[in-house]
Amino acid sequence: MKAAGTVLVAGSANLDFVVRASHVPAPGETVLGRDFATFPGGKGANQAVACARAGGAYTRMLLALGDDPYGVVLDKALAEAGVERHVIRAADVASGTAFICLSDDAENAITVAPGANAALRPHHLPSLRGVSHLLLQLETPLDTVASFAHVARAAGVRVMLNAAPATALPAGLLDDVDLLVVNEGELATLAGPGTLAEQLARLPVPCVVVTLGARGCIARRGGELFLQPAFPVDAVDTTAAGDTFCGALAARLAQHAPLADALRFASAASALACTRLGAQTSVPTRAEVDAWLAGQADETPRRAALAAYRGLSGS
Repeated sequence: MKAAGTVLVAGSANLDFVVRASHVPAPGETVLGRDFATFPGGKGANQAVACARAGGAYTRMLLALGDDPYGVVLDKALAEAGVERHVIRAADVASGTAFICLSDDAENAITVAPGANAALRPHHLPSLRGVSHLLLQLETPLDTVASFAHVARAAGVRVMLNAAPATALPAGLLDDVDLLVVNEGELATLAGPGTLAEQLARLPVPCVVVTLGARGCIARRGGELFLQPAFPVDAVDTTAAGDTFCGALAARLAQHAPLADALRFASAASALACTRLGAQTSVPTRAEVDAWLAGQADETPRRAALAAYRGLSGS
């Protein structure tokens, strides 16, 4: 059996300021909130924590932090999750922050102030010796993301890109991506209009995974489709669901798990994350996911429903 690889996550870290309210305010509306708390977050850091807690693959992270109390909190959270950090210190710049309104129906509205995340530059990429997978997102400068992907691909590292938040990508970036993870809105941004099958086929990436919220996810690898229905849960906070999915998926793939198995594990981890408040605080451990999966019912009916969504079929 092959030894598990090492996942390097390069991306953002933010301190999340979360307020709960009856609903997310409309433009111009003021809503009286209730509970308030801060949580370590940021897409990159969330995914690194999810990867580390999924177990089996060593996890490193490259990130930029300000020389401020927020940065201390963010670095500590990663250390406690077992992530090896490569920290770039940005002088006279605040660490990244995110301001989140969380509604009673588990929906959210998020505004991010990138802060030190914008200081992450191409020359900051550490040695890729021993790294099997590089996991990227889009909360750091796009030219930096593109450079990291190009260098890693040339070094034989498998490049995973979570193209979120949705934006147009630099020319050539997708040519350096082995696995792309997007939600439906992000898929439309990159692939344009059309059926889901047409959109998936249009992207020049060996493997594309589109997450479909409460429906589940669908992957296209070459000409083959993989369907993984979601696991029903009573959602409390969906803030880190997508990040948990990406980090858990990376960990399982670095352990050489078959794609179908990796998708199932990542989907379960994401579902469990929705049952807890906060970003990194909601990410489950490998033991929790395995135990929960052992008690799940037959997924065949939900798989059939997913196959019918927008006229798809798959394995």
